[in-house]
Amino acid sequence: MIAIGGAIGVGLLLGAGGRLQFVGPGLVLSYAISGVAAFFVMRALGELVLHRTTSGSFVEYAREFIGPWAGFASGWMYWLNWAMTGIAECTAAAIYVSRWLPDVPQWITALVALGVLLVVNLLSVKLFGELEFWFALVKVLAIVVFLFVGLALITTGASVGDTGHHAGIGNLTEHNGFLPNGFPVVLMALQGVIFAFAAIEMVGIAAGETDNPRKVLPKAINSVVVRIAVFYVGSILLLALVLPWTMYSGNESPFVTVFSHLGVPAAGDIMNAVVLTAALSSCNSGLYSTARILRSLSQRGEAPAFTARMSRRQVPYGGILFTGFVYLCGVALNYWIPTDAFDIAVNVASLGIITTWMTLLFCQIQLRRKALRGEIERPSFRMPGAPYTGWATLAFLVGCLGLMAFSDDWKQQVAVALAPVLAIVLAVGWRIIETRRAGNQV
Repeated sequence: MIAIGGAIGVGLLLGAGGRLQFVGPGLVLSYAISGVAAFFVMRALGELVLHRTTSGSFVEYAREFIGPWAGFASGWMYWLNWAMTGIAECTAAAIYVSRWLPDVPQWITALVALGVLLVVNLLSVKLFGELEFWFALVKVLAIVVFLFVGLALITTGASVGDTGHHAGIGNLTEHNGFLPNGFPVVLMALQGVIFAFAAIEMVGIAAGETDNPRKVLPKAINSVVVRIAVFYVGSILLLALVLPWTMYSGNESPFVTVFSHLGVPAAGDIMNAVVLTAALSSCNSGLYSTARILRSLSQRGEAPAFTARMSRRQVPYGGILFTGFVYLCGVALNYWIPTDAFDIAVNVASLGIITTWMTLLFCQIQLRRKALRGEIERPSFRMPGAPYTGWATLAFLVGCLGLMAFSDDWKQQVAVALAPVLAIVLAVGWRIIETRRAGNQV
């Protein structure tokens, strides 16, 4: 439920509206392609976790199968992913609330949301788990309700409320066709769609804190992959079938758009409340995961010592507060450029997501190589089609980074331009750490 709760966030519930407006019905292809990549990433992660279960898994696997520097770099890139995702989620929460309180500045709502989530995470892990379970349950039930409503509208060819449009196959081919803006935009949307799939890898972090990961993890990974595929690909397909793609926009959740036009009193407001909890849920998951990654880095002297501090309730409050400060910078972003804050955060977060997935895939490839040399034993739960599927997925992710560089969207260009800066910062940081360690040994 933690993995599902983290993954069903603004990437689907808000971002899908703008991407439908940009790509058209062909967006379902973007989600299907990215879903295949997500499946192989999850299976690679499953094999790694069953090889050695550890909290803060990304850092430890990169360290073991690539080198100490890779553990340092991947840990900080994953932290960057969730730091930026948290900013996007808080921004989305503010956008949702503006439906009811249009006169309240966006940054104030984002600040209130951040304050609530910080309190929840600082109190106890149990409270986080309970809250995240219910958050995830609300989202899953809402998506299931939408799937049933959408299927009912499509099978009956019903008129969708006050829109004057009928649900059905015609919405896929009318209004300039299935690919109204051409196939290249399907590829250009891949980076944003991968952001929508982000957080499914959180099951690897949570596995380190379960009682019996060898029994729980294979089932959890397979079920998450299936459910995410149904929820994501299925939801996008139904959205495109229920209403013409021209009716969606990036200023409102596409699910709210559909329910607002059904003619059912308060249906749109209820769905808006659901997507609000979804944003809070994903941000909640981000604080949970980054705190544990930072603690793992700090224990090796690769992050500020403060981030390793634990409360009496075993809450890594140092890491939570460190990430919370960055979220606070996101509130400032909402103050200065509220209309672009969401897209900027999403594009920068995508750099962290793609590098994290690439690290997991390469670690699995290295695990297999060591097993073939007889150095270690591979778990029974393995990456299907290895090593070919691993290399193919890596190539796909590299291609997504390349597409960002050629995008006409200045916000994607900013993210690409930031990549070499991050590489330099990480290289300098690792050099400082090595120098400090060498001095301590002397």
